Amino acid sequence: MISAAIVGGTGYTGIELIRLLSAHPNVSLDLLTSRSEAGTRADEIFPSLRGISDIVFSDLGEDTLGALQKCDVVFFATPHGVAMKQAEALTQAGVKVIDLAADFRLQSLTDFEHWYQQSHACPELLKTAVYGLPEVNRAKLAEALVVGNPGCYPTTAILGLKPIIEKQNTQADRLIEPRIVIDAKSGVSGAGRQAKLALNYTETTDNFKAYSVEGHRHLPEIEQGVAQLLGSQFTHRIRFLPHLVPMIRGMLSSIHMEMTEAGTAIDWQQAFENAYASEPFIDVMPKGNYPDTRSVRASNRLRIAIHQDNEHAELTVIVVQDNLVKGAAGQAVQNMNVMFGLEESLGLNFAPIVP
Repeated sequence: MISAAIVGGTGYTGIELIRLLSAHPNVSLDLLTSRSEAGTRADEIFPSLRGISDIVFSDLGEDTLGALQKCDVVFFATPHGVAMKQAEALTQAGVKVIDLAADFRLQSLTDFEHWYQQSHACPELLKTAVYGLPEVNRAKLAEALVVGNPGCYPTTAILGLKPIIEKQNTQADRLIEPRIVIDAKSGVSGAGRQAKLALNYTETTDNFKAYSVEGHRHLPEIEQGVAQLLGSQFTHRIRFLPHLVPMIRGMLSSIHMEMTEAGTAIDWQQAFENAYASEPFIDVMPKGNYPDTRSVRASNRLRIAIHQDNEHAELTVIVVQDNLVKGAAGQAVQNMNVMFGLEESLGLNFAPIVP
């Protein structure tokens, strides 16, 4: 059994981790921390856990740090800046760390400091961190001590672009023009479990809005994914615009590109089907079928549809996922499975919830 701990288990990704790890056949969830809820049972805060987990929140103090060092893996479901202050001590004790915040996503310290307004606490450890996208980084994840779990939007963007960039890298000529537009929408849970006026029921219900129009901190993560993770041989200009939609969970990203003449000669439907044929959690929809967010709700599935319009040289990729599962906690568990040499889909093979 893998001894696991969750630091910061009172948010939406935290409860998803508790739900998933409590049902995992190879995991014992031994420690759960929260400064605000120390001494409280998790099922008192989240009644959905009654009969599933009776674990009690502990405070994150010196005694708790010693207990964390005895675990096999520690998940950080905390705000940005927390994991990097604890990671060195944990890895020195041989503990694997999976951070669901942004501390270990961006390799550029300049980008990290600009977008997250803080200096990195362990830049040397950051150099060894692995970006936690199994469909791209599976081999590196198997050897990783520290994993930066991807952001929810970048997961849809990078996986939506992966077959295109990989196909383009095999060609002498460009297949798509430099400009890529990512029009993304997320449910309100993506903003976290916090009391903010802009997120209350009256403000979000029967409403739909764009936000961070001037620039979003997931943009450098997407750019890093295309340029470094996917190793694009061509430079791209990416416009990323997120929107908040009046639903609790779910994410849909539409990726718009203009094809070159060489790009129109490619059967992109077949290219996507070939690229993801062996991936357990990526479903490429049949031609002419388009996914909705309900089709992946509460699951670790990510569904992709491709629309190729050769007459107008336009290519559109539509990606949906549950932002709390494949976009966060489910992907973290998938990463853990790879890190410990387990079957990648272990503890994650559950059908989406409909309606």
